[in-house]
Amino acid sequence: MDFFPTLNWNSTRHRLLLTAPHSGETIPPEASWLQDVPNSVLLIDPDRFVNELYGPAARTLDLPFLFTHVHRYAADLNRYPLDVDLASVEGASNPAGKFTHGFHWVETTQGHRLIKNPISAETHQAIAHHYHDPFHARIEAKLFDLRAAHPGQKIYHLDLHTMPSRGSESHTDSGKMRAQVVLSDCEGQSALRPYFELVKKAILAQGFELAINDPYKGGRITQRYGKPEIGVETLQIELNRMIYMDESTRERSSEFEIVREKLTKMMSAIVDGIPSLP
Repeated sequence: MDFFPTLNWNSTRHRLLLTAPHSGETIPPEASWLQDVPNSVLLIDPDRFVNELYGPAARTLDLPFLFTHVHRYAADLNRYPLDVDLASVEGASNPAGKFTHGFHWVETTQGHRLIKNPISAETHQAIAHHYHDPFHARIEAKLFDLRAAHPGQKIYHLDLHTMPSRGSESHTDSGKMRAQVVLSDCEGQSALRPYFELVKKAILAQGFELAINDPYKGGRITQRYGKPEIGVETLQIELNRMIYMDESTRERSSEFEIVREKLTKMMSAIVDGIPSLP
């Protein structure tokens, strides 16, 4: 299995890259501790259907889009391999509880225990080598290609996610209902204002209720690749699952197609606006 499917990966037509690091629902063979976890638990935290929601926009607009089949409980690609603790990996340098939702998830956001005994350092290293490293190598290579195709111009990146409609006890906004969309820029660090405002305007134009950096400020991918000082700007978009799926059954709702059409229009507006950015 190719754990890292892509759309339009050879395209350099536009200066925009899409990624979705939490789309996966497949347990890789190295993650033996997850093999017997019930499907009802495995479906709690993946960004289910995120690749289907944005896929039509990527195809229509000829945008390179990287997503994954790897389950985030086994290898969270929006974390660093060093984001582990003594509850997840033997001999880790961080105390237990530091990275409960780290590179290997110890618990779900609803408190289901996933790792009963820490995995070996060798297993951790193998998972990082097989899944984290190639995923990020593809991002780095694509950013290089885009910069080569558009010399002297800025490259833009959207990291795409979905989120529960309400914060759980493990979240900073426990019990709070969330906006339909959260736009994050690491509090102004990962992108400059013109790009941020373009994406914000495109989201609002589709009638979505929008929150900024609340409760998500931007994950490791946003931090890692959003470097305006070298001409790469990254924003994170979180889409409320309640607006496109039934959160109890984890299946698409009757609004799925409507939301997908709105996202395609949103992306079209962003693509149309990028050439005018300073």
